[in-house]
Amino acid sequence: MKIKRLRLAGFGPFKNEQVVDFERFDADGIFLITGKTGAGKSSILDAICFALYDKVPRFPDGKQPLRSDYCEPDDPTYVELDFSLRGRDYRLFRTPEYERAKKKGTGTTTAAATAVLYVLHGTEWRASAAKVQAVGLELSAILPLKADQFLQVILLAQNRFQYFLLAKTDERRAVLRSLFGTTRFERLETALVLRRKSLDDRLADVQRDVAEQTTAALHQLRLAEAPVAPDLGWFRDALAGLNSAVDIASAEATRAAARLSAVSEEHRAATETQRRQARRVLADTALATLESRHAAVEEQRGTLLRAARAARVWPHIRTSRAATREWQTALADETTARIAWLPFGDSGASDSGASDNGARDSGGDSQRALRPIMDALVGRLGALAEVLAEEKQLPALNREITALFDALAGHTDSLTRAQQRIDELPQQIDFVGEQLTAATLAAAGTTDAAEALRRAEIGFAAAEDVGVLLQELATADTQLLERSRDNAAAAVDYEALVTRRFAGQASELASRLVEGHPCAVCGAIEHPAPAAAEGELVTPADLTTARLNMQGRQQELTDAQETSTSLTNRLGQAQALAGQRSVGELRTECVAARARLATARTAADLIGGLRHEQVDLRLSQTTASAALVSLRAARDMAADTHSERSGQRDLLTARVGAQRGASDTVTDQVRALQHELDCARALSDALILSRQRADARDASTLDLANQLAEEDFDDEETASGARLDEGQAIQLANAVRSYDDQRAAALAAVADPELVDLPSDPIDLEPSLRAFEAASSARDDAVSSHSSLAERAGQLQALVQRVTTRFAASADLIDQHFQVRALADVVQGDEPNTKRMRLETYVLAAQLEEIVVAANVRLRTMTSERYTLEHDDSRVKGGARSGLGLAIRDEFTGRARPTHSLSGGETFLASLALALGLAEVVTGQAGGITLDTLFVDEGFGSLDSETLETAMSTLDTLRAGGRTIGLISHVDSMKEQIPATLRISVTDQGYSRIEADTPIE
Repeated sequence: MKIKRLRLAGFGPFKNEQVVDFERFDADGIFLITGKTGAGKSSILDAICFALYDKVPRFPDGKQPLRSDYCEPDDPTYVELDFSLRGRDYRLFRTPEYERAKKKGTGTTTAAATAVLYVLHGTEWRASAAKVQAVGLELSAILPLKADQFLQVILLAQNRFQYFLLAKTDERRAVLRSLFGTTRFERLETALVLRRKSLDDRLADVQRDVAEQTTAALHQLRLAEAPVAPDLGWFRDALAGLNSAVDIASAEATRAAARLSAVSEEHRAATETQRRQARRVLADTALATLESRHAAVEEQRGTLLRAARAARVWPHIRTSRAATREWQTALADETTARIAWLPFGDSGASDSGASDNGARDSGGDSQRALRPIMDALVGRLGALAEVLAEEKQLPALNREITALFDALAGHTDSLTRAQQRIDELPQQIDFVGEQLTAATLAAAGTTDAAEALRRAEIGFAAAEDVGVLLQELATADTQLLERSRDNAAAAVDYEALVTRRFAGQASELASRLVEGHPCAVCGAIEHPAPAAAEGELVTPADLTTARLNMQGRQQELTDAQETSTSLTNRLGQAQALAGQRSVGELRTECVAARARLATARTAADLIGGLRHEQVDLRLSQTTASAALVSLRAARDMAADTHSERSGQRDLLTARVGAQRGASDTVTDQVRALQHELDCARALSDALILSRQRADARDASTLDLANQLAEEDFDDEETASGARLDEGQAIQLANAVRSYDDQRAAALAAVADPELVDLPSDPIDLEPSLRAFEAASSARDDAVSSHSSLAERAGQLQALVQRVTTRFAASADLIDQHFQVRALADVVQGDEPNTKRMRLETYVLAAQLEEIVVAANVRLRTMTSERYTLEHDDSRVKGGARSGLGLAIRDEFTGRARPTHSLSGGETFLASLALALGLAEVVTGQAGGITLDTLFVDEGFGSLDSETLETAMSTLDTLRAGGRTIGLISHVDSMKEQIPATLRISVTDQGYSRIEADTPIE
């Protein structure tokens, strides 16, 4: 893997875009990253790690903000990294989450983190993934190194260089676990422990189950105490004894059932005899009661027979009575008709126009006399029908003539108005044309009036803003002075806390000393004179709070400066827009401009309406001229029609007057003749109906007399008296039928063979019932006892089967439990594991041995064969876990000693050799990737010149094969030895920039 190029902006101390081309150092092979403390040397390594893994090594918790404090709200923050791996070029572009200026409005908004991964295809970069999560997944497939591995093999960052060498066993285990991914062995240990616990639980379950089964067996056997450690034989013997008791109870239940059967049969026979005796008594009593009612029932039977004969006569009675009523009604109608005809029967026919039919006498009301009169009336009505129709036309004709007269008057008036309208239109057209010309001229000034109003309003608003901005600027300047004082005070407080922190380091270390435990600084276990604290100690939390307070005050000062600058700019703009005019002058200009604009817009609004009105008037002139001809034609037609209808009315009036006679109208004469005809017809019909109804009455009277004689009734009243209504007849018939059915049933019951030869004395059931109840109770007790024993025996049988299964399975379970428990203890480092080394630690120890072998190749060279690293797998005092210890062997003494005993320079050389050995082993197991770039950010200042030369020689050997090494250091001699330099400088504004041979900005 080779780091080729880095581009960043708004990251850490770098505000503006910076570009680092690492390929320019390929020829040198090694280059130095230098600059003042805090300039941002380590921030270059932070940017590389952020681009690849979305985190930085110095702040693993991710709480440190990555965005530069020097950035403005609109400034971007991003990191772009180019690298090559296995012959392919990749580009990573990543931005953190930060606050940026809103695109619309004021204030800021949170910009979400982004990431894009590009792959170089020829000369074109193509996006391969475009979201943070997608880029992470894509990188995990491309780059086999995890973040921790990357920091151990490529980017040896601050605070991590010597950590692996001096770490405790548990700390070193955590580092190796993250590098080699051995958590699967820990999962195996966990799985074995869970398996052992599961077997423990299962074995305990077997023991608990056997105890529970013993308790259950005692309950079924009705025993109070259990034997000590009952075996399977005890359960089987108990089951056999209980089965024997079941057989005895079964035999007793059979005998009790036989006794109950015999006693039950005797009781049943006695009960049956008693029932037959009760039936015979009931039958005798019922028959005697029925015989006492025989005479009354026979009388009811005779009444039913007479009612049946009367029912056959009754239809003839109803017919005779109906015929008499109808004959009487016909006589009344005939009398009414005669009375209605009287006015016409005594008068002559000359009044009605029928004098030619002869005179009518008082006897002319017979049917034959009425026929010629009715024929004469019908003829006269037919002659008047045509004249009557003509009379009915006269009202409609009069209305039509009146309407025609009104229409003629209307046409004449419309013709006059149309001529007047034609005469007025030319003047109206000329007037509208003059108005249109004037409005067009006035509307032409709308644009100039609107522009004048816009300039006046802008100037007026700016003049008002000038006064407000002057007040706001004075307030902002006051706040700026206060924020400057607060910022200076916060900086002084922070510097004071830092000074107190450094001054109290000794007392803080002394507060952590524990008697009998080694000092973290010198390693001594005795502490004769620990430093005493002077006042309250300053904690890291105090420093963090003060630093955050200082940063807050700095941000407030920046905000106040930005506010003051913004107000100053706005004031200048407002004064330029207002010019030298006052608010009152500009207000007057606005009023005048609005009036001019309103006049122009009003004129513009009128133009369209005037044009439409002009067109409408010209169209009306054309339309009115054409309509004048149509109005004249309509007037002439109305006059002709009115004259024609008036002549037709005069002719009809003359004909109707000649035919109405003495009546006022022909209609009155027709109505009188029709009434006379109706009376004649009514009298004729009444005479015919009266004669028919008399004949029907005589026939029905004769038929009724014959039927009365046939049914042996003397007269109509006797037959009516014998008749019963339907309800009475049904009730009486049901009573007779019920009596006959009851008497037949009583006779049949008395003759039943079951009621013959019965004992005369009543049967007593009490002795047989007591015997039955005693036998039944004995049978129930025997059956209950047998059922209880059988149920207990069944439950005990199932219990014995479960116990047998448990005893059979427990042998295999105990053996399996012993094996799994022993294996789990071994992989956990417990007895019989004499080294107290867990399985994962054993695997990591093998990896550590490889790392030590690779590290010693360089350490022997750097220390002139004096020091070699040794893997220490001896047990640790106190029973702690072992297997991952490191020791340093000094060939001058021939003994191994702790790594903490090395001097600062020796520690750096051993740490460097161990880090390089670790890098070789990790890269070898990460797919064999080639490490073409290496960064070292640690510890060269602790070396003397000779040791530094040795370390440089070792690093110089790493350049073989085109590898490039980047070193971060302040050592002046290194600057002289390494001509290729990447300088980090701080600008006057406080932010940093990167320079190589020439500035990169």
